[in-house]
Amino acid sequence: MADPRFFKNLGPFTLGQICEKAGIALPAGADDGRTVADLADLSGAGPQHLAFFSGAKPLHEAFAASSAGACLVPSAASLKGGQRPQAPPGMVVLESASVAQAFATIAAMFYPHHSQPRWRQTGAISPEARIGQDVQIAPSVVIGPLAEIGDRTSLGPGVVVGPGVAIGRDCEIGALVTISHSYIGDRVVILPGAHIGQPGFGFTTNGVDYLKVPQLGRVIVQDDVEIGSSTTIDRGALGDTVIGEGSKLDNLVMIAHNCQIGRHCVIAGQTGLAGSVVLEDGVVLAGQVGLGDHSRVGARARMGARSGTGSAIFLDGGVDYGGAPAKPVREWAREIHALARLARPPKRGSND
Repeated sequence: MADPRFFKNLGPFTLGQICEKAGIALPAGADDGRTVADLADLSGAGPQHLAFFSGAKPLHEAFAASSAGACLVPSAASLKGGQRPQAPPGMVVLESASVAQAFATIAAMFYPHHSQPRWRQTGAISPEARIGQDVQIAPSVVIGPLAEIGDRTSLGPGVVVGPGVAIGRDCEIGALVTISHSYIGDRVVILPGAHIGQPGFGFTTNGVDYLKVPQLGRVIVQDDVEIGSSTTIDRGALGDTVIGEGSKLDNLVMIAHNCQIGRHCVIAGQTGLAGSVVLEDGVVLAGQVGLGDHSRVGARARMGARSGTGSAIFLDGGVDYGGAPAKPVREWAREIHALARLARPPKRGSND
């Protein structure tokens, strides 16, 4: 569900209105006058919500257990192998040849102003902002309406704090940092040039053009996190992007929408996480690691420099990994040595 602190909901809408706008058929027997109050992800949806299910295997359990009143699902003709799991009782199933396109259209109905914060203030610091005690505000700082800055926090030159953003106590926010659609905990350090809470890279295509999928989630940064220079953390599409307590992110790290970073993780520079990646507690990622969407890395696993995964890969916890695709480091090292032996030029006098 979108946070009303950051997004204005123009609903509710009826199922009939939603289907007409998205160009999909209302199932036989469904009440076209039934109202939908909001959008939500599968796990957070209730009877008054519309969710969507892409058909991806990692989401089958969430779909089968969802309490959503209605859900966009791929039509039988659009499924590429396998079958859709049985919908829960009471859920109205709305079939679409392109779930992503239908969701993007419907989300724009509820939240037409979903991209960037709308700045209506004339001064640099909104009179509606709440500033704690002993806050240090450098020149050229901009703070939006209903933003909250905790006691003893410092904001460097050129910092932009968007409307509704909440920053905790004893934080250090470096120069030229931008924060929107986010809640920042206590004792968080954000180094210069980081950008937090921007819309995720969500697009769908009709084969000719690309349609932006509204990004209606937030970024949650828990206590004692450090975020390096020029690092970007995108907000969730419907749920939240979460950076767990005590985690440390180096410079030039990219965290995509809906990623879940556990507690006390360490992520080195130039690492990139695609959408909906999960790192359990204590994971260590060396430089230039790349993780595909919906991948999961178990607790206390470590990944060597430039290793990575494809989409929807699960790596067991407590293991060191190397290579791409990532493998346990001993296995990866044996393969590298074997290839080196095969590539070695034959010795003189050899019959090889």
